[in-house]
Amino acid sequence: MTDSPSAPADMAATRRPRSAAPAAGPDEQAEGEAPTAAPVPAAIADEDRTLRIGQAAELLGISVDTIRRWEQDGRLATTRSAGGQRLVQITDISRLLGERRRSTPDPSIGAQSARNRFAGIVTSIRRDAIVAVVEVLAGPHRVVSLMTSEAIDDMELKVGDRAVCVVKATQVIVEVPSRPAARSESAPR
Repeated sequence: MTDSPSAPADMAATRRPRSAAPAAGPDEQAEGEAPTAAPVPAAIADEDRTLRIGQAAELLGISVDTIRRWEQDGRLATTRSAGGQRLVQITDISRLLGERRRSTPDPSIGAQSARNRFAGIVTSIRRDAIVAVVEVLAGPHRVVSLMTSEAIDDMELKVGDRAVCVVKATQVIVEVPSRPAARSESAPR
């Protein structure tokens, strides 16, 4: 069997074209009554939360054979569609991607294009469920970063930790400090 992007023939037969009229029967709606949504067959509802193994393999960056091995090893459960194709739950794919992200350390940085690097100490972390504001004192500079709370957890960042702030911007604003009033009035323009 192949993992083609088209739906299996027997699945296509269970879906009614949009232009088709509903079948007449004892549950037909009365005139003037608001239309109600037809119940979704269980096979279609389940397929919406699953992917074929070829799609799952592509998302995970592995081969279909690896998916099959993981199924045999009990690392991943699959089900079968009405047409016999192996299906993988999206929740299992998300779990595997999360495991990979947590277990694979980021490569150390050998070089980068950003030139503005400020090494310092974390002096403040203010966070809520979604975002966090991190303040770093880097020499005479106070650098403030807005990031996700998840990033704080992933880095296990705490007040007092050493940190390097990397600043890369396409726009730089230059300001001039205010001048004493007497000097600015007498200065020629």
